Amino acid sequence: MNKRVAFVNTVLRDGHQSIAATRMKTPQMLPALEDLDALGFYQLETWGGATIDASLRYLGENPFDRITAIKKGAPKTPHSMLLRGQNIVQYTSFPDDVVEAFVRCTTNRGIDVLRIFDALNDPRNLETAIRATLAAGKHARGEICYTISPVHTLKAFVQMGDALVGMGCQSVAIKDMAGLITPKMAYDLVRELKRRLRVPIILHSHDTAGLAASAYIAAIEAGVDAVETSIVPFANGTAQPDTLRMMALLEGHPRCPEYDRERLVRLRRHFEKVYEELKSFTNPANERVDVDILTYQVPGGMLSNFRNQLKDQGMAERYEEVLQEMPHVRAALGYIPLVTPTSQIVGTQAMLNVKFGRWKMISQPAQDVVLGKYGRTPGPVDKELLALVEKQSGKQVVSVRPADLLEPAMPSLRDKLKEKDMPFDDETAVLFAMFPVETERLIQGPPPEKPIFSVTPQPTQSVTRHYVMQIEGQKHEVKIEELAS
Repeated sequence: MNKRVAFVNTVLRDGHQSIAATRMKTPQMLPALEDLDALGFYQLETWGGATIDASLRYLGENPFDRITAIKKGAPKTPHSMLLRGQNIVQYTSFPDDVVEAFVRCTTNRGIDVLRIFDALNDPRNLETAIRATLAAGKHARGEICYTISPVHTLKAFVQMGDALVGMGCQSVAIKDMAGLITPKMAYDLVRELKRRLRVPIILHSHDTAGLAASAYIAAIEAGVDAVETSIVPFANGTAQPDTLRMMALLEGHPRCPEYDRERLVRLRRHFEKVYEELKSFTNPANERVDVDILTYQVPGGMLSNFRNQLKDQGMAERYEEVLQEMPHVRAALGYIPLVTPTSQIVGTQAMLNVKFGRWKMISQPAQDVVLGKYGRTPGPVDKELLALVEKQSGKQVVSVRPADLLEPAMPSLRDKLKEKDMPFDDETAVLFAMFPVETERLIQGPPPEKPIFSVTPQPTQSVTRHYVMQIEGQKHEVKIEELAS
């Protein structure tokens, strides 16, 4: 209890994922690495989560090359990444051999700590990733996804901690992805985990509802070993509390850490420039306290992206309606925690419910949650919804570990890459498994545009028409852009 609390810094991963839709590029990170490394943080979170997807889809970067570049610039501090267990960094489960290959590639490139979680808190979905991390000689940090529901109790969270340590995790973190944990719950949960487990305990939260900083202080009083902070302007709001802010709140406390304020100020100035460069991806709503999140429970990492997605769908003005529908969807799906990929699944289904009517169109991922393909849900699935999905799909609920139903995939992935005249090493294979189109575009470049007609261009005006089609009992929306001279 007299030991100073440590900080994990998240600015290079969760900070910009939560504030700027994961759009920070590697060159924008490199000038900050010397100062970040010199500060002596417990860990630097530099990879994982949505960064692999964003690197391939939007930034034109090889995400594995990012690890190498950042590790070279900050070699002294342990680097961590966020891994979605059997989902890796995608939204579906992958065979064990793909998970194992991904972990090998990641650790070979320089990641030291793997933050391993499952969206449903189903330990079965963590076994392979934990085993592969330990086999690579790296640190397996098990994550308890914190949420609030009738089935998520202090006892249930502590049992999850026991299970993580039993599987070999060398530390356990409370992953409060939506910023819901109150100071009292933070104190009680940390105290109980510290009492039962003989491994470091970390608290990760977001300040979306304005609770994270006070919850951190309560957790520090209870003996937490580390908390996660970021650096403004990629801090506070939907991201983690700012590092200097937390130090000020702890001033005079016997556990207050000592981090070089001059370097932190210098880092703030650098990231203010980066923030300005990423301004088109930011939203002031992500940077203010929103107590409605206590009702909707949407994680900070999703909010900055979700607003953009609704805008793309022409539903920006229905944002509040979609948020209000999310608790209903979540309860019907067995009170699943809202964290990637389940937050996106619930968000998409809430959007469909608002757009077409409740359960008139059920997305395939939502059906898979109902059928147990993502794992065991914390609570029972709504009986009427289960009957509807079973009738529409003609399938029954899965009772085994979902990955047990998947055949090894690495050999076939390598064969596909060979057919495409692409590299067939493990790194390319695992990226192709998760993001085939984006990986092929990164390596081979976009296909050349071939004009169908050679005519003199005329001024055009585009008209977007929306059509709703019914196919095999399910409605599908089609958007067609027509060009008129």
